[in-house]
Amino acid sequence: MARLLLFAVFGVLAQLVDGSLGMGFGVTSTSLLLSLGTASALASATVHIAEVFSTLASGISHFRIGNVERRLFWPLLVSGILGALAGTSAAIRFQDAPAIRPVVSAILLVLGILIIIRTFRGRQVTHVIPSTRRLLLIGFPAAFVDALGGGGWGPIATPTLVMSDVEPAKAVGTVNAVEFFVTATISAVFLLNLPAIDWRIVVPLTIGATATTPIAARLTRRLPTRWLGLAVGILISLLSLRTIILSLTS
Repeated sequence: MARLLLFAVFGVLAQLVDGSLGMGFGVTSTSLLLSLGTASALASATVHIAEVFSTLASGISHFRIGNVERRLFWPLLVSGILGALAGTSAAIRFQDAPAIRPVVSAILLVLGILIIIRTFRGRQVTHVIPSTRRLLLIGFPAAFVDALGGGGWGPIATPTLVMSDVEPAKAVGTVNAVEFFVTATISAVFLLNLPAIDWRIVVPLTIGATATTPIAARLTRRLPTRWLGLAVGILISLLSLRTIILSLTS
């Protein structure tokens, strides 16, 4: 019972971070499962199945309060689903891909630092819509890495959009809305190929995360744009540093 409560509480905390900053649930949840000895592909499958309901609730919450930008939504949706299919297939085939994590984390660390620097410089915040081609190039690798490593959709898509001068609240809200479809695609492929899912982890994670989504979405709406951008940069830098350090010391 204590173990189930632990996963429920962890789901609450992870979704609070993910829903308000557009990243963090998959990366942190997968890290926890891996530390408990769960295989990489199974950890990714467990986290994504738990995310199906929470990402749906999160996307609806962001849509209702106006955080979703439709001109960003559709290109990210198409490329995200394609990336999810490719990444899940690779995860199932190779079962474990530790070498990709430090490389991706290094790229994310650079993005996070650049966002922080731009925020401190006091650059005027604008809301620019990147080209469809650029959005397609953002969605595919973000979903691919997310499926392969158990997290990465938010940490890659959100800071990249912010670096492209998309308003942080719109970036966070749209990324969260598309995440449901990416997560559902990944979960469906995993369920068809990995029947040994630990539902004792999935259920409490789902309950804890889903209950927190409306609060997280409202935090995004109320936080000042500059501080939200700074929070995105700091979070992605810390998560990336942690992954790099663990990779070098393991």
